[in-house]
Amino acid sequence: MDEDLAIINSDTRNEKIKRFLINNKKLIIITISLIIILVLGFYSSQIYKDGQREKLSNKYNSAVIKFKKDNSSNVVGSMKEIIKDMDSTYSPLALYFLIDNKLINNNNEINSLFDILIKKTSLEKEIKNLIIYKKGLYNADFATESQLLDILSPIINSDSVWKSHALYLVAEYFYSKNEKQKSKEFFSQIIILENSNQDIILEAKKRLNRDLSE
Repeated sequence: MDEDLAIINSDTRNEKIKRFLINNKKLIIITISLIIILVLGFYSSQIYKDGQREKLSNKYNSAVIKFKKDNSSNVVGSMKEIIKDMDSTYSPLALYFLIDNKLINNNNEINSLFDILIKKTSLEKEIKNLIIYKKGLYNADFATESQLLDILSPIINSDSVWKSHALYLVAEYFYSKNEKQKSKEFFSQIIILENSNQDIILEAKKRLNRDLSE
């Protein structure tokens, strides 16, 4: 008896499934098609991104080799194009290369390239903060107080691992301007900051004890 009921229930389930498939044939086909399209789209996108990354890698390496070979400033155009491609790896490398080799003398142009990385390029949080810090470092020699603080404020007003570096840069900036009280305030912030870099704490203490102890 139980076996007969099991057979009947199995037949009923099969019939329901069959009926469901027949009644929803169009919907099922559309759903499967969409899934296939999405999967193919994802893999196509990934293949495209990998191809673009390889092109950028070749472009960057070729420019570096060319510069080392004949010290040519002709690589500037290639490096600027790489920056404007907004790649998380090669765009920062290209900007650092331009700065380190002093290939662009216009500060405004360098800052606009920094802003492409900071404002438009998809970057991990602390990589972005590092680039903000490097922008501050680049501008420290010629920026006004408000300009430097404006550049570094996203780091100073955060818990970034680069916060102590930014505070130290500002403290040294004020010290160079003979604004000792402001300098002392920023050095003191480094000492009490929980995640301060230990080397920077040591340098801050040296500066406070040696030059700002009054």
